[in-house]
Amino acid sequence: MHIYEFGPFRVDARKRLLLRDGKPVRLPAKTFELLLVLLQSQGRLVEKDELMGRVWPDAVVEENNLTVNISALRKSLAELPGEHRYVLTVPGRGYQFVADVQQHDDEPAGTNGNIGLTQSTNIHSGLESALNMVPGGKNTPSLSDNQHKVRRWYPLLLMSALLAAVIVASYFVYSRSFAVHNKTGITSIAVLPFANNTGDTNTDYLSDGIPESLINSLSQLRGVKVIARSSAFKYRGAEIDLNEVSKTLGVQAILTGRVTQRGDNLSINVELMNANDKTQIWGEQYDRKLSDLLEIQREIAHEIVEKLKVKVSGEEKGPARHYTENNEAYQLYLKGRFHWNKRTKEALRKSIEYFDEAIAKDPNFALAYAGLSDAYVVPANRMAPREAMPRAKAAAMRALELDETLAEAHASLGRVFAAYDWDWTNAEKEYKRAIELNPQYAIAHQWYGGYLAVMGRTNEAIAERKQALELEPLSLTINFELGLGFYYDRDYDRAIEQFQKTLELDHEFSAVNNFLPAAYEQKGMYNEAIAGFKKALPLSAGGEWTLSKAGLGHVYAVTGKRPEAQALLEELKQFSTQEYLTPTSIALIYAGLGEKDQAFAELQKGYEQRAFQMQWIRLDPRWDSLRSDPRFHDLIRRMGMPE
Repeated sequence: MHIYEFGPFRVDARKRLLLRDGKPVRLPAKTFELLLVLLQSQGRLVEKDELMGRVWPDAVVEENNLTVNISALRKSLAELPGEHRYVLTVPGRGYQFVADVQQHDDEPAGTNGNIGLTQSTNIHSGLESALNMVPGGKNTPSLSDNQHKVRRWYPLLLMSALLAAVIVASYFVYSRSFAVHNKTGITSIAVLPFANNTGDTNTDYLSDGIPESLINSLSQLRGVKVIARSSAFKYRGAEIDLNEVSKTLGVQAILTGRVTQRGDNLSINVELMNANDKTQIWGEQYDRKLSDLLEIQREIAHEIVEKLKVKVSGEEKGPARHYTENNEAYQLYLKGRFHWNKRTKEALRKSIEYFDEAIAKDPNFALAYAGLSDAYVVPANRMAPREAMPRAKAAAMRALELDETLAEAHASLGRVFAAYDWDWTNAEKEYKRAIELNPQYAIAHQWYGGYLAVMGRTNEAIAERKQALELEPLSLTINFELGLGFYYDRDYDRAIEQFQKTLELDHEFSAVNNFLPAAYEQKGMYNEAIAGFKKALPLSAGGEWTLSKAGLGHVYAVTGKRPEAQALLEELKQFSTQEYLTPTSIALIYAGLGEKDQAFAELQKGYEQRAFQMQWIRLDPRWDSLRSDPRFHDLIRRMGMPE
């Protein structure tokens, strides 16, 4: 059996084709194989181990691969969250295909690839029948001369008929293939930041916020790769070379735009370009009132979907989900995201103010709660964890009360569980749920990769971070964290290589400049390490500045430069009396100086404060001098991490 039919769907196993109402549905290769296994096993529960063994026979994969592909399959079959029309999940065991399935070997006559065979058989039978009807044919005892001529021409007539059938069949297959190709359309897109033609930086939130909102909307579409914000926005204010953008980001289409605001009048020019041949797919100008901003965003997103010719399920058509009908709340949300993306202490404080104002305008605005959670959960806000993290958790849970399908809120909640509650089981559940809801949400992959690293699941951690990097190839943070994974795995050469690649994107990125010297230190390249930390100092601000001081103080300590290390230690202590400072920074210098009691006293403070950096002490090689001490193992045990 190689044809399966259920509901509006038809699966051709031999051609590896899924059709819905006769129209092709795009499926990743492994997702299609997963569907086949479930169809072939229809009526019985297929255990997870069996599924992974049959879909990935030559590879060792984690259960998350299965979860991601099941999620992709549900979306392709247009199953709504909580529905089980086709695939039933049996928690802890596996999956079962529960829809009624019709199976048969051959396709109906006159359709698809069998048309040539069917028509040639009919033609052959017709010729036989015609000859049999001639006097003297198969059922006639004798033949006349004319009848003999007909019999002599029979092979030639048959060959001609067969040739005609082959030509017809070939034309059909070609036409069908051509139609499928055209229907598939463009399947990858980058939405670049719009140009701000107003000349007023106070309206940057519009030129950045509208495309960011479009990215979020389009990311919900099945079968469309949408480049995430941090990579697309590398081209903010730059001259655009379509070929270069297409090659770097790996997309077929690029959306650009211009925003002009005059009072309450808003003009938005949008252009969707084919990156391969530089032709315009679609362009439009929208002249509206600023109060129509919500409707404009929805209208643009809808038209892009139409021009991309994407076949989406009913729930995905008109992809801009209506999280609020309050235009003021929406503008405040855009301003909040605009400042959140800057990731500085002051910008994060502003983002919190804007998200709070948006919520005041619309108390049921789920996205605003998710944004508020993100603002509190980022350590760069320089808040004490016991001040920030409970607020992050409350905001994320409120967002999920309003919309359980919000991937951003699940990811932020997972971050709180991991970095503050040290509830590792629920942290993983939330990260997986975020990825299931939106496999294109790069931050969820990034944060889940960090969780896996802390859990000692190194290969999975690196794979997850690579997945995040595929979605956001130009993200500084994700590029950096891939290098950080190598560093924590003590593969210092690969870490240095990845850190240097990140610096090629931005040589002033402070996070890399704080860990590249640490990698040098572990290789015994102390001069390079000291020079690197000194270079990082003027590039860092807030918490990053303290990390630079702590790193430099540790190198000074382990290389015998005790006075220099002591001076930096006193400087950090003084700073901690004025502003929140993670105790791990002070503890790191004490560890380098060999003053274990003082180091553990500071780590105990970090434990009591639930400091974000505490989760990394298990991995960072700079804590090796403390590992043999029972107090170190006691800390790891109390945090619930594996030894």
